[in-house]
Order: sequence, then structure tokens, then C-alpha cells
Amino acid sequence: MKYIPYVGSGPYCYANSFAMMLGADAPLTAAIEFATSSPFGMQLVGGTMPFFDPFGWTPEAGFDAALDAMGWTSVVTKSNSKQDALAQLKSALPDGPVWVGPVEMGHFRHQPGMNGPIGADHYVVVLAVDDEGVRMHDPHGFPFSTLPLDDFLTAWRAETIDYGDPYTMRTHFRRVRVVREDDVIRASLPAALRWLSMEHPQHVPEGTIGNEDAAQRLASMIEGGCSDNLRGHLIHFAVRVGARRLADAATCLARIGEGDAAGITSDQALLIGSLQFPLVAGRDAEAAAILRKLAPTYSRLLSTIDDSCFGGIA
Repeated sequence: MKYIPYVGSGPYCYANSFAMMLGADAPLTAAIEFATSSPFGMQLVGGTMPFFDPFGWTPEAGFDAALDAMGWTSVVTKSNSKQDALAQLKSALPDGPVWVGPVEMGHFRHQPGMNGPIGADHYVVVLAVDDEGVRMHDPHGFPFSTLPLDDFLTAWRAETIDYGDPYTMRTHFRRVRVVREDDVIRASLPAALRWLSMEHPQHVPEGTIGNEDAAQRLASMIEGGCSDNLRGHLIHFAVRVGARRLADAATCLARIGEGDAAGITSDQALLIGSLQFPLVAGRDAEAAAILRKLAPTYSRLLSTIDDSCFGGIA
């Protein structure tokens, strides 16, 4: 099948918030997402919650390396109380928009159907704040949206998010060197290799497994009776973002001449994307079979990137 890059919407709040903060000098979102290392692996957090991103990876863990690969710096601020956080936000906004997150998306009541915490992390770009509320670009499809201040501050406390710190924001994004997109991709390969090898993380929730073991375990979980919560997480978020990340990774790897690695990530994108219909339709045996085909691709990708890019030193 001829490879066609994906263009369209998806749950890409992280890369899209990056792009908004970097403005006209931002790389394409595909290169931004690649730089975070998010496409390179799979994990079953705590042995139960699947994500098609690396073992031990979180958006916060991928932030600084991505920013450095793109030639930028920023200042991170964390607060101990909502009063301090609000004061910090008001102080920062005169200098420009502010990256905020993680936040609990379930408190974002401007999004239809959101009425309380759902354990979903999210990132936004805040444009203005006053005593009534916040105006922001919400990359989930809501430009210039507003939210009452209490709801925003509750979301920003991030009590139901299993990583990061409450009231985290980033400001003063500054370009310190010009890096071409192809060079951003090349500079990100060592981090991608570390994450894919599962040697990178220091703090991983107990019971978390990665890559082939995660795919095999998830296949067994689905066959044994896929709960509504697991199915909802997969079909509304994990499959969509996982397939998109790998499609972008394939595009990026092809750009820098890494055809073999691009072929594997393209195959992974196809397999993960193929999960959507069986899971929605309740054809769980079919979904499990796809996951078992996916499982061995992670070791193949690791060997391919290691051999072609680094001479087999991993």
C-alpha cells in the first residue's frame, strides 16, 4: 500500500500548544511530536491503562528535550496554591500567551459533555485572565474559548492527573538557535532510541509494562472482557493519538532518509489505526489479533534505528 501522510484533526493538544507558543518559527506539528519521543513505544501504566507512547513517558518528561532539539528555551513556573498560581499567571500574561498544563480536561465545561474529572490530561494556551474567567486557545478544537475562573483553577490543580505538578505553566519561550526541521528530527533520534529501549525513565508507576509485553497483555485483557472504561479510553483517545503519532513519525523518518524505520512506524500506525473499528463494533477477538501483530514491531524498530543511525551501540 502506498504511504499517504495523514492530514486532519486529532487529540494533539501537546504539539499544537507547542506550535502556538513558538509562532511563525515553529516546526510542523509532526516534527514537534517526533521531538517529544512520544511515538516510540507502548506502555500499560500500572498494568491496566494503555497508551501508545514509550514506557515511563509523560508529556512533561518529553518537554525539555523537544524544546532543546528545536533550538528553544522556556521558563517553567509551579505554584503551591491557586492564589499564587493566579497571581503568577496574571503577572506573566502582559508579556504574551502562557502555556498551561497539565490540566484535568473533565473540568473544561466549554467542551460538550465535560462535567467533572475524567483523568484526562490536557494542555492549553492562555490568552487573558480576569476575575471572572480565562480566555484561551484550547487545541481540542476551541479557539478563543472562555471558562469561569473557578473551573479553570480546579482543572489546573490537576488532582486527577497521574503525573506532573499542580499549577504548572511555561513562559518566555525564546529561540536561541535556528534549527532546520530535518535537523530537529535527526537531533531527536538519540532520545527516541533511549525511550524505545525502555532504559530512559526513572519513575514509573508500579506494575507498568512496555512495548511487546504491553501489547500482548492488552490483547489478553480485551479478549477476557473489555470494560466500558477501557474501551472508551482506547476509542476516544489512545488509538487516535497513537496512530497519528506513528504516522507523523513515519513521515519524519522518511524525510531524513531512514526508510526502513519509516516503514516499520508506518506499519505500526496502520495496525493501531486498524483497532478503531473492531473496538467500536465490539469485535474484540479481531482487536486482540491486531495487537499481537503489533507486539514484535517494537523490537524490530529498536534494532533498525540502532543499526542504521548509531551503528548498533544500544
